[in-house]
Amino acid sequence: MTKTIMTVDDSASVRQMVSLTLKKAGYDVIEAQDGKDALAKMKGSVHMVITDLNMPNMDGITLIRSIRAIPAYKFIPIVMLTTESQASKKQEGKSAGATGWIVKPFKPEQLVDVVRKVLR
Repeated sequence: MTKTIMTVDDSASVRQMVSLTLKKAGYDVIEAQDGKDALAKMKGSVHMVITDLNMPNMDGITLIRSIRAIPAYKFIPIVMLTTESQASKKQEGKSAGATGWIVKPFKPEQLVDVVRKVLR
């Protein structure tokens, strides 16, 4: 069964790059432009979420907390993909329930490596 990953970013070019990278690696991808859009699309089998931190309408931290509140998605991996690299932001993400953290800019193979590690 192919795993489905949701990528959430307000930048269309980042969503497109993440999506192409993951599709090439054999994953199905759902794209969302912010936290509200992501929650509206969280139906069925989403196996992992990759989200930006700073987005309009609903930021990544609020999105993570909202996803963790849904019983079906309480334990899925959620990775932050953001330009933020401060320890305090990472801690805030971890406290909200983030599984991991990738700092932009990133290499496509780095993204695929992280996805493969957390989606075993």
